[in-house]
Amino acid sequence: MGVHVEIMDLVAQLKAAEQSFVLATVVRTVSVTAAKAGAKAIIRPDGTIVAGWIGGGCARGAVLKAAREALIDGEPRMVSVQPENLLAELGVKAGESRDGVRFASNMCPSKGTMDIFVEPVVPHPSLVILGASPVALSLAAQARQLGYHVTLAAPASDLIVQPDADVIFDGFEPKDLHQARRFVVVSTQGRGDEIALKMAVAIDAAYHAFVGSKRKMAALRDKLIADGLEAAVIDRVKAPAGLDLGAITPEEIAMSILAEITIERRRGQRSTGSIAGR
Repeated sequence: MGVHVEIMDLVAQLKAAEQSFVLATVVRTVSVTAAKAGAKAIIRPDGTIVAGWIGGGCARGAVLKAAREALIDGEPRMVSVQPENLLAELGVKAGESRDGVRFASNMCPSKGTMDIFVEPVVPHPSLVILGASPVALSLAAQARQLGYHVTLAAPASDLIVQPDADVIFDGFEPKDLHQARRFVVVSTQGRGDEIALKMAVAIDAAYHAFVGSKRKMAALRDKLIADGLEAAVIDRVKAPAGLDLGAITPEEIAMSILAEITIERRRGQRSTGSIAGR
């Protein structure tokens, strides 16, 4: 089995496992370079190259920096590593970008040029829904259409129809949650509000929301504080959930929640990242 095939097999495995990584591909070389066009490497979020090769230190730093940025915003980019004299002829400096290309300096004796395409692959975002209300069921169905990995947790006795979800838990205590950026929505609407909120705030997530009025949330807040929860933890919960679109039907309310989650999700892509060596 060729190296290229082995790398693409690993790409398929990582995608299936919903793991974040970057696929870096050398698309062009000029003069003497360590790696040639077609060379590929898989880079994990911690900066480790787990398979393949795209050259030595002349390109590594620039590619890892681009990989980190790609995982932050989810956008691919092109890196062109060139000797200083060629950068000067182009009128650019190392670190500058032009027409979608980030330039880096090749300080190695080879003085070759190498263009590398850096492609981020990130897992589907995770939506955790607690409750079996009509809003919860509509939210699950709409989120699946938008590519979310959906976990729905509710007592089996509350489920009138089969939810459109990737994972379904009986009760309000989901386990082994999908390892991706999470968004949590409580949509119990009177059936287990308090216990569902307790479980929701214990989940590490970028967004927590409650489908209900501010008055209802205020009453639940008092009960939860009396039960020992910290006010700061409860106050992270957005209530009512969703953008104020004048939504009335369960489908419209679900749409408004997904719109709000989308804003938070895209904002998060611009502000987080984890590759080492910043």
